[in-house]
Amino acid sequence: MPDRIIVESALPLETAIVDYTLEAGEPWIHPISAGQTFRIVDLCGNQAVDTFFFNAQNYAERYSATDTIVGQNNIYLTTGTKLLSNFARPLLTITADTCGRHDTLGGACSTESNTVRYSLDKRYMHACRQSFLRAIVHSQYGLTKRDIGSNINFFMNVPVTSDGKLEFADGISDPGKYVEMRAEINVLALLSNCPQLNNPCNAYNPTPVRLLIWDSTK
Repeated sequence: MPDRIIVESALPLETAIVDYTLEAGEPWIHPISAGQTFRIVDLCGNQAVDTFFFNAQNYAERYSATDTIVGQNNIYLTTGTKLLSNFARPLLTITADTCGRHDTLGGACSTESNTVRYSLDKRYMHACRQSFLRAIVHSQYGLTKRDIGSNINFFMNVPVTSDGKLEFADGISDPGKYVEMRAEINVLALLSNCPQLNNPCNAYNPTPVRLLIWDSTK
């Protein structure tokens, strides 16, 4: 599968049933029904959106980076990618993508990784894992921190070097780029709009994103 497949959506903004702006550093948790389409818009460019999905009927089934990578024989996500669960079933399918490549290896930043990657004084900076925890603690879904696994980083650029290392590089997204996916089953989406200030993934400037959901057009 090629690294980048650019496909635009035909869905009109005015027909979306959910239209929400998520500020930088904030979490979001929301159900998406089978057949609905979910779009994440990078409003200002180069913003990383850490995202995780659960089967809404069985939280033991959730997005699996390993199954998704093996299933498509590609470490990056783009149009046509099926986001597979740890049961090897498709949770969602990417149906439109104007950025063209998204990371599934870098994981979520945390206070611990801030310390290891940067310096001890960065430990207490806000991070995506803490955003995930805030979302689930204040929700009605009964999730705990043990339910959080390896997530997708939409719009984030994490190239793999020739010696197998990961680099957190400048983003490749621009203002208004988006990724859109159709839910194959009822899913629960968990997002953190990344607050990271220490690497160039978002040009050291976290910004808002726009979240939209459409009902099935069938």
